[in-house]
Amino acid sequence: MEAVAFDPVEACAILERTPAILRAWLADLPDAWVRADEGPDTWNAFDVVGHLIDGEETDWIPRARIILAQGVERRFTPYDRFRHERLNAGRPLGELIDRFAALRGDNVATLRGWNLTRAQLALTGEHPEFGAVTLSQLLAAWVAHDLDHVMQMARVMGKRYTAAAGPWVAYLRVLRS
Repeated sequence: MEAVAFDPVEACAILERTPAILRAWLADLPDAWVRADEGPDTWNAFDVVGHLIDGEETDWIPRARIILAQGVERRFTPYDRFRHERLNAGRPLGELIDRFAALRGDNVATLRGWNLTRAQLALTGEHPEFGAVTLSQLLAAWVAHDLDHVMQMARVMGKRYTAAAGPWVAYLRVLRS
């Protein structure tokens, strides 16, 4: 596969669609689908939506602002990957999808409004684990993060029917992964 440079316009085309994908796919599904997981200490679709909200509130755009400010302190605050578990217990999934959609809409508008230049995309911040990262890398990771979690939800939900699919498992990667 050909390596592609990060393009904010292309990124927004994916980022702005994720809430609608989640709404169309998950809204009003029985809990058996949205709460299915792969065992202890794994996430289900409900958890992923909460995690995506956390990213909108505390990760992608807040970290991009740190990079763009180019202040003395460019180290990112460590990201709490489990914050959503405390905040979302007992909340309805539809409410979470609505919250995610609103936050994502604001964040995509912010990203578009920056009209980032190649020089800005090359600016760096300091990730607590990876060290120096460029704005371009951060924003590309945001897009890939969405795609990764959509793939994760499909895998986890699909596994519910592994035994039920019988011999077709041999042809269905979602049931074998």
